[in-house]
Amino acid sequence: MMHVLELNPGKREQSKAANRLAILDAARAVFGEMGFEAATVRDIIRRTGLSVGAFYNYYRSKEEVFDALADDGARRFRPILHAQSAQATDFESYLRAAVRAYFDFLAGENETWLANRPGEPAPRARNTPEILAVFEEVRDVFAAIMDRDLAAKVDLDYLAASCIAVAREIGDKMMERRPVDVEGATDFVVRLIIGGIPALPRHAPGA
Repeated sequence: MMHVLELNPGKREQSKAANRLAILDAARAVFGEMGFEAATVRDIIRRTGLSVGAFYNYYRSKEEVFDALADDGARRFRPILHAQSAQATDFESYLRAAVRAYFDFLAGENETWLANRPGEPAPRARNTPEILAVFEEVRDVFAAIMDRDLAAKVDLDYLAASCIAVAREIGDKMMERRPVDVEGATDFVVRLIIGGIPALPRHAPGA
């Protein structure tokens, strides 16, 4: 009869998933309110109601939790990004829609951070599996667009990497500014990538 007392494997997995979600939700709130540097693992644990031992069953450090948050964010962003590819008619239209979607998502994800720590961007996560999957998604869409436009053949790995890098860096800078200008940041990225510096709007020195 011992098997009757054992925890159902399905229930066990549900419990693990719930604990991971509780840790991520708590960490998102703690990082947003306190900032990443000031926050500690103990601050996160206090928000979850879990024991210290339970926390360390899932994550070894606050850095690992932050990477998990980034991975979760990338996983949720991928369907949004994928939806843009279905509507794209050419490289520029896809680029603009994808960058705009990313900046909107970035601003929404960091709403608590913006409210509590104005002018201080969230830290940069490492390349997690889901973040790398976003890169592959972008590369695949670029490849499909290039197949339709024979005059636009370029190195797809370099193109996808450079577009993502520009969007990430400009996105970080966008989040430091008040107000957060998603439209302006999107236009800057698209103009820079499509036309290079000559295509950028001119500003007076120091403006």
